[in-house]
Amino acid sequence: MKKIQEIRAEFEESREESWPSLCEKYKDDGRKGVAALVTRCQRKMEALEAERQRMYGMFAYEREYEHLGYICGIDEAGRGPLAGPVVAGAVILQKNCGILYLNDSKKLSAARREELYRQIVEEAVAVGVGYASPQRIDEINILQATYEAMREAIQKLKIKPQILLNDAVTIPGVSCPQVPIIKGDAKSASIAAASIVAKVTRDRLMVEYDRLMPEYGFASHKGYGAAAHIEALKKYGPSPIHRKSFITHFI
Repeated sequence: MKKIQEIRAEFEESREESWPSLCEKYKDDGRKGVAALVTRCQRKMEALEAERQRMYGMFAYEREYEHLGYICGIDEAGRGPLAGPVVAGAVILQKNCGILYLNDSKKLSAARREELYRQIVEEAVAVGVGYASPQRIDEINILQATYEAMREAIQKLKIKPQILLNDAVTIPGVSCPQVPIIKGDAKSASIAAASIVAKVTRDRLMVEYDRLMPEYGFASHKGYGAAAHIEALKKYGPSPIHRKSFITHFI
């Protein structure tokens, strides 16, 4: 009879396709430790199936419009911060996309976002990223700057989409048909992917700014109006990446 440690290693080293046979193999083992391993594996299978069902729902809009051709999700990150650019992501996923856990980037941990970013960039049909600087935001306002970043992200796609799925907005100056979806990053896989690309891209950029200007703490708050950020802003004054139109109440 195998030791529990050996069986545990067998479960830990197993691939998803072998989980059912492993559970079947050890389901009648009378030892509590083995029973716990089987139960844990069964729960993993149930959770994975639930996630696949959730993701099937996340592709409802994509299935509705797939007859039109390439579908591009659009979203942004950084409309609210006091510092840094607004960043837009544009993503065309494969029709048979198997990426799990896509969701509104704000609902995901930083580690999960990074892993999904890698998967999206590797597996997507096309990915585009657009930026609008703090100076541009001050010049034309945050909404128009966001539209500008979104148009740039679309232009950077290596494949032209036939329809856009947008998180809530209709982008002016774009000829492609658009479908604005309220809370789209939690309802459409394509928009969720775009939100992750935009968020990770912007967060990485703010970490780089933190290395140049560590006194503001950009790596931790990413330019948002955290108490520590406002305190630093009052102490050191605005940096070159602060949005002057956003900080009038603090300096």
